[in-house]
Amino acid sequence: MRVVMFGYQTWGHRTLQALLESRHEVVLAVTHPRSDHAYEKIWNDSVADLAEQHGVPVLLRNRPGDEELLGRLKEAEPDLIVANNWRTWLPPEIFDLPTHGTLNIHDSLLPSYAGFSPLIWALINGEREVGVTAHRMDAELDMGDVLVQRAVPVGPRDTATDLFHRTVDLIGPIVADSLELIASGKAVWTPQDRSRSSFFHKRSEEDSRIDWTWTAEELERFVRAQSDPYPNAFTHHRGERLRIVSAAVSEGRYGGTPGRIFIREGDGVVVVAGAGARSGRLPGLVVERVRTQDGSEYAATEYFRTMGGYLTAHP
Repeated sequence: MRVVMFGYQTWGHRTLQALLESRHEVVLAVTHPRSDHAYEKIWNDSVADLAEQHGVPVLLRNRPGDEELLGRLKEAEPDLIVANNWRTWLPPEIFDLPTHGTLNIHDSLLPSYAGFSPLIWALINGEREVGVTAHRMDAELDMGDVLVQRAVPVGPRDTATDLFHRTVDLIGPIVADSLELIASGKAVWTPQDRSRSSFFHKRSEEDSRIDWTWTAEELERFVRAQSDPYPNAFTHHRGERLRIVSAAVSEGRYGGTPGRIFIREGDGVVVVAGAGARSGRLPGLVVERVRTQDGSEYAATEYFRTMGGYLTAHP
C-alpha cells in the first residue's frame, strides 16, 4: 500500500519507523514544527529528521486543511493514512481521502482516556493497566472503530515514565499488525462502547499543583504520574515552589490539618493528607525527595531540618 503518515514527537517517530520497516511505501510525512511547550519538549524524537533520512517528503504544519497540503495528499494517492500524536483535528477531506481511510494510533485503551496525556491521567486515577489502540479515524476525536489493541499492567511503583517506555514499545508491532490486516482484507473493525468513553484535556501547569486534601494514596500516584522528565507535582513551602520528586504512603496514621509537615518516618517526612485527616485515621504522604526552584534536589529529611509548618497549594 501507499501510506501517508501524520505524527509528532516520539510516538510519531516510532510509527514512521514501523512504516519504513514494513513492505509498504511511505509516500509523505506530515508533522508539526518543534514547540517550546513543556510537554512537547520531552519524548521529542523528530519525525521530520527520520523521514528526510529515508528520502520521504516532509510537510510541516500546525493545522491541516490548506490547499497546498490537500493538493500534495491527492498527488500522493495514498491507500492509507496512519496518524499518531497529531495534535489537531483532521477534517473529513483528509481522513476519508485514502481507499482505506485513516488509522489512528492512540496511547490508551479506548474508549477510556481519549484526548490528551492518557498515561498521566490513567496513573493518577489508579488504573491497573494501560495500552495502545489502533482505530479508524472519524469526525469524533479518538472515537472510531477499533482494529487492534494491546495492554500492559501498571505496577505499584510504576511512574508515567515507566509506562511511556512500556507502551511506546507496543507501537511498532501494532502498526505492523494493523497494516497486514488492512492489506489482506482481514481487518475487523469493532465499534467503541460509548458508555465507557472518557475524554481528557491537555495538561497545564495548574494540573501539577498538589491539593493536600487528596488522600495519601491519591497523592502518591499523583507524584508518580509526574516523574522526570515530565513537569513534577509541586506545592509551596515558605512562599517558594517546591517540587515533590518521590513519595510513598505512610505506614502510620496521622491526624491534623492537610499539608502539615509532621514527623519523620523511615527515609522521609510525613505530610498530613486527606480531607478526613482530622479523624486521625488516614495515612499521610511520606515525602522522600524534593526539588527546589533552582533545580537543586534534596532528600526530604535533609530539606526539612525541623518539623512543623505547612505545605500549601499557593505561596
